Amino acid sequence: MKPAPFGYAKAKSLDHAIALLAEHADCRLLAGGQSLMATLNMRLSAPALLIDINALDDLGRISLDGDTLEIGALVRHAGAERSPEISRHAPLIALALPHIAHPAIRNRGTIGGSIAFADPAAELPACLLALGGEVAITNATGTRRVAADDFFTGLFETALGTGDILTAIHLPAARADSRYGFAELARRHGDYALVGLAASARAEGKHLKDVRLAFFGIDATPVRAHGAEAALERGEDAVAALARDLEPDGDIQVSAAAKRHLAGVLLGRVAKQLGEPRQLGEPRP
Repeated sequence: MKPAPFGYAKAKSLDHAIALLAEHADCRLLAGGQSLMATLNMRLSAPALLIDINALDDLGRISLDGDTLEIGALVRHAGAERSPEISRHAPLIALALPHIAHPAIRNRGTIGGSIAFADPAAELPACLLALGGEVAITNATGTRRVAADDFFTGLFETALGTGDILTAIHLPAARADSRYGFAELARRHGDYALVGLAASARAEGKHLKDVRLAFFGIDATPVRAHGAEAALERGEDAVAALARDLEPDGDIQVSAAAKRHLAGVLLGRVAKQLGEPRQLGEPRP
C-alpha cells in the first residue's frame, strides 16, 4: 500500500518546528519514522504535512546533570545501545534495548519516538515508568516536565497536546544501591512482547525499598503493580499479590488468563534480578 498524499517540511531548529506545528493543524512529526511510515502506508494516518525534525542535533544528546540522566528525543536506539552513559547511569534501558525489534529498526528508531507513540507492548514506555522518569515537552510557551506516571493516558494516547514536541526524557541516575530487572516473553525475538516487565528498586541490606514494577503488553498503557511492589518490600509472596493488581485483556495471540499466568512467571524471574547487584557499568558513588 501507499500513503495518502502529504506535504513535507524540514525543521531547521526547534523553534522552527514549533512554528510549523502552530501553522499547520493537520501534521505529524517525523523522527525515526519506524512506526509512522507503517501507519502512513496502511492509511491509518493521513496528515496533510510531515515535519522532519531529524536535523535538530540538540535533541540527539545524552548528558548527566547531577543525579539526572537526560536522553534527547532523537537519540537512536542503536546509539543508546552503544552509549557508555546509558550503560553506566541507566542500566535498565540498556537491558531493554536489545529486545526492541531488529537492528535495522534500532538504527533508525528513536527514544522519543517510542515514548511518544506509546505502544502498550513496547519496552521503553514501561522502563520510563519503572524508573519514575519524566518527559520534557516543549511548545510555544516553553518547556514542562511530566512524570511518567501521568504521561501515558490511554491506548496510544499521552499527555502530548497540540503544538507539543517531546524533546527529552529525564531519568534518575543509578546509584550503588540501585537494582534493576527486565524480562519479556515474545513469540520470536524482536516481536512485540506478549507480556513484559521492567522493574527498579533500591537495596537496603537484604531488603528491597522503593520497588517499581511496570508491566507492558497487559493493558492499554504500561501499568504498575502496586500490590506486588508492596509485597516485595515486605518480603511476602509478590506473585499472589499480583493477581489483585492486573486485569489483562486477552487478544488474538494470548488469552487474559494466559497473560495473568505469564505475568507471574516474569515477576518471579525479575524478583531474582532485583536481589542481585548491577552488572552493567559501575554504580555511581
